[in-house]
Amino acid sequence: MAILPRLAVLLVIALGAGACDDSPPHQVVTRETPQSEPSTVPPTVPSAAQPTPYGCPVTLPGSAGTPQFDPAALYGAGSSYGNDVLWVGGLWPGGVLAAEPAFVDPDGSVHMKFGWYRIATGSLTITGRRLDGPAPALTADVPEGYGASGFQSSGVRFPVEGCWEVTGHVGTGSMSFVTYVLKTPG
Repeated sequence: MAILPRLAVLLVIALGAGACDDSPPHQVVTRETPQSEPSTVPPTVPSAAQPTPYGCPVTLPGSAGTPQFDPAALYGAGSSYGNDVLWVGGLWPGGVLAAEPAFVDPDGSVHMKFGWYRIATGSLTITGRRLDGPAPALTADVPEGYGASGFQSSGVRFPVEGCWEVTGHVGTGSMSFVTYVLKTPG
C-alpha cells in the first residue's frame, strides 16, 4: 500500500477513535433478501465494537468467549474475533477493510479472503447485509475439503462500499462481525 493512502486511512481511523459508543450490544435476526435495504433495526454489535467516522459500529479484534483452539490454527489469529462456536481471523485495523485496486473487481465489487475456525461441528455458511444503505446481496465462497470442524477458508464479495454485517453460521450457532468496506487508490 502506498504511504499517502495508508496515512489517509490511519488519519480517518484516528479521528474516529474519539467517538466511542458506550451503548450495550443489540441482538437482531438477520433476514436474507436479494437486495439489502437501509437497516432500521440495530445491527448485531459485539461488545468490542466502536463507531468509525462513517458511523459504522465496526468489530474490533477480541472475543465474546475464550478461544478453545490453538491460535496457530487460524490465519490472522492476532486480529481475530469469535465466540464459543466460531472465530474469524484477519480483521482489519480499526474495523475498516481498506481494499486496494487488486481487491476490486471490474464490476466495482470488493473481494476479500477470511479465515475461520469452527469450534462447533458443521459446514460454514456466510451471509451478510449492508447496514447503511441499499445494496445487492453479499456473496461468499466456502470451499469444501476442510472437514467438519477446525480451520475453514472463505472468500467474501462485497458488491459496494459501506458498512457490512457479516455472519458465519455453523450448525445451530453463529457469529457476526461488522466492517466498513472502503476502496483505496493503492
